Amino acid sequence: MEDSLQKLLIEQGPARVLSRSQRFGVQGRMRRSSYHGHRFPPAIIRHAVWLYLRFTLSLRDIEDMLAERGLDISYETVRRWVAKFGPLFARELRKRRPRPTGRWHLDEMVVRIAGKRHWLWRAVDDEGEVLDILVQSRRDKAAAVRLLRKLIRKQGGAGQGPRQAKLGGVDSVGFAPETITTDKLGSYGAAMRQLRLSARHDQEQRRNNRVENSHQPTRRRERKMQRFKSPGSAQRFLSAHAAVQNTFNTQRHLVSRKTLKAFRAEATENWCGATAACA
Repeated sequence: MEDSLQKLLIEQGPARVLSRSQRFGVQGRMRRSSYHGHRFPPAIIRHAVWLYLRFTLSLRDIEDMLAERGLDISYETVRRWVAKFGPLFARELRKRRPRPTGRWHLDEMVVRIAGKRHWLWRAVDDEGEVLDILVQSRRDKAAAVRLLRKLIRKQGGAGQGPRQAKLGGVDSVGFAPETITTDKLGSYGAAMRQLRLSARHDQEQRRNNRVENSHQPTRRRERKMQRFKSPGSAQRFLSAHAAVQNTFNTQRHLVSRKTLKAFRAEATENWCGATAACA
């Protein structure tokens, strides 16, 4: 194919050396596959990434599980796959999620990263869907403003919300929630006043159990990984982990067996579609 392209270029005009990207641009911008250059087929890569993000397993656990199936794959290879494909898969999964509800729950939890205390800010809706996760070094108004601003802009891409959001009095692409439930940390109220959000702010006791329970999977992964190594790696992993958990969280204790099978099949279909879109 490249020889024919070069011949065509010589016939049409002055000889000019083109780069590989320029030559592929002539053919309508052909995009190289994300799996290009990997030794193992995409099905194995997708399965390894799914195991790591879906279940509380270590990299060496996945190495042993793949070895039992006759696949000689190092745990370091699995780590590189998760680092490369995890964010790609998570982005496609988020596109396939329905619009969240208008009742948001916000909370923060402390995590130790490299011996220093950081704060993991989390937002979920009233159905337990993780809206966003943000690792920050502070627990103040500026950190709360950053979380709310990112939430409103990010969730606005999922569809039209209850009403137009205003950040600092200026219309923004996004939508404002109906209710924001938090603990009694004063930074939330100050951030809402700065952003001029008209949502009702609920700080009643035990109203925020929804988001506090959402911290439990993170704590389990933190123990399994023997703490996070850096704020950046924690942010990347937890964002991908949340997208996968949202997809496969079927609330199995609230539904019948028949409904569970339907939800599980739908989640698997969404996962296959998201990973195929990254090819």
